[in-house]
Order: sequence, then C-alpha cells, then structure tokens
Amino acid sequence: ARLETVVTMRGRVLVTGGTGFVGAALLARLRQDGRDALGIARCGLPPAGCTGGPALEDPAADWSMLLRGCDTLVHTAARVHVMRDAAADPLAAALLAEYRAVNVDGTLRLAGQAAAAGVRRFVFLSSIKVNGESTAPGRPFTADDAPAPQDAYALSKAEAETALLQLAERTGMEAVIIRPPLVYGPGVKANFLGMMRWLQRGLPLPLGAVSGNRRSLVALDNLVDLIACSIDHPAAANRILLVRDGEDLSTAGLLRRAAAALQVDARLVPVPPWALAAGAALLGKRPLMARLCGSLQVDDSASRRLLGWQPPIGVDEGLRRTAAGLRQ
Repeated sequence: ARLETVVTMRGRVLVTGGTGFVGAALLARLRQDGRDALGIARCGLPPAGCTGGPALEDPAADWSMLLRGCDTLVHTAARVHVMRDAAADPLAAALLAEYRAVNVDGTLRLAGQAAAAGVRRFVFLSSIKVNGESTAPGRPFTADDAPAPQDAYALSKAEAETALLQLAERTGMEAVIIRPPLVYGPGVKANFLGMMRWLQRGLPLPLGAVSGNRRSLVALDNLVDLIACSIDHPAAANRILLVRDGEDLSTAGLLRRAAAALQVDARLVPVPPWALAAGAALLGKRPLMARLCGSLQVDDSASRRLLGWQPPIGVDEGLRRTAAGLRQ
C-alpha cells in the first residue's frame, strides 16, 4: 500500500557518514533496492561504494563535485554524542562550539551547496535528544513538542534542524528531519555494546527491580527502512519524523530480552531504584542512573500515518540480529 502512494524518483542518493553505523547500513539497503547510492566517508582509503569527502568543520569545504547529479542527500555524518563529553556544565561554551562547528555550521554549509546544485531533498538524521532527556508517564515526545535540548550535542542538532527548515523555505530544496531514539543493531557500540557484553559474560547487574520505566528504542533495520521511505515519499517533505520500534521496554525487560537473544541467562539483582539512585549520587553517576531508571518514550504515530509506514521487524528480531553481530 505504501508503494502505491509513493512517486518514485530514482536519481542518485549521496549518504554522508557512509562508513558509520547508520550510513553503512543505509547504503547496503539502498543498493539492495537497486538505487544508485554513493557513500561519502572521511577517510584516506574509503571502502568500495564510498568516496572521500571534505571535513564538515572545514570552512572552505567544497562539495560541488560530489553533489553534481545528486537527487537526494542523506546526512548521517555528525559529531556524535559521547559520554566523556559530559562536563559539569553540559552546555559549556567550548564544548558547544565544537559541536556547532560540525553539526550546525558544517551541515548548513553542505545543505547550502546542495540547494545550489539542485539537490531535490536533504534528509537530516537528528536525535530525539532535541526533545529532551526524559518523559513523564503517559506523555511521550511528539514531533510537535517544543524542543528542550539539555546538552551541547542536542542543542547543536536543534539549531541545525531550524536552519535547515529555513533554508528549505528559502530555496525550495525539501528537508526531512528524522529524530531517532537509541539505535541498536549489528555493529552497535558505546553503552549498548557494553550492556550486551556484560550479559554475554554472565555478570550480575543490579537492575532487576527497574521494571516501572519505559524507554523507546529503534532497531537499525527499522530506522534504515524509515530513511529509505523518506527519500522519495512526497508527504515527508519539510517534516519532522519520529521513529521507534513497535513497543517500549523497561530497563529490566530490555536486559532479559537481550539476554534471551544472546542465549544466556540474565543475572539481574533486584536492587530498589531508590538505592540505585543513592549509590549513583555518591559515585557522581546521577545522569547514568537517570537514563537507566527513567523513561523516554516516543510517539511516532504521526510518522506512521503520514508515510503509511510500519517497522518491518520487532524488538526480539532486532536484538537477535544485534547478538549475531556481536558473536561475529
């Protein structure tokens, strides 16, 4: 039904961050679909299907040769959010300047050149952190909520979104903003990889009682499917799209289902959340515990309705694919 509503435009698709977690998976999907897709990677010897590109933070970056003949540009490259960037002041001026140089200035430089080159659509991979860090029970984030970024990364993404939509209004180049929550799948890194390895080793975790919260996640294959849909779908133009899997999980529920995907037992110790919070305060780990015990839910019903889209795989299949990637 979705395909019947889409006016397919088969021009070249450029994907920045072509060797990254999302970018590489998107390129594989587009080529599987028979699309003319080229990845842009910032490395000396890009792999097959990718070409080198200028640094986003370079004020003299010239993308004109790469943009020639491009129909759609999917921008996944960014200075990403990492925990070690968290300082006493998450909006410290120096840290914010580093994020803005890549995520705002670099993105707008690229988008401006894309518009001048006649690129039809610019798809921007943003973050649900633009909405905020947590949600109250029964109050998931929506695309219509006022942005409430809490750190330098999220603020840079919010500023880039605003500037892109303004550029689209001025130039006629269509902009699509996609705000995913935590993305997991084969090749995932950072905290999710650490969680999977901890479970794989059979080490105990004091999170068995954290069952009252709910967090939205999105499997890599589901995110890639939505991006692929947004490349051509007429209704995606100049929209902010939220995305999630088909269900939200508590922390304890996620750990148990991830353990099942790994074919190991989840060794969860039922420490009360108030005790976890007290211990985190003593160790200076309040932000980490807030993520583990708090809720962050996404309402993506507008995206599904607008595009006629449904996530192609469920949470358990997404976790199985993640586990298979870890074993490899």
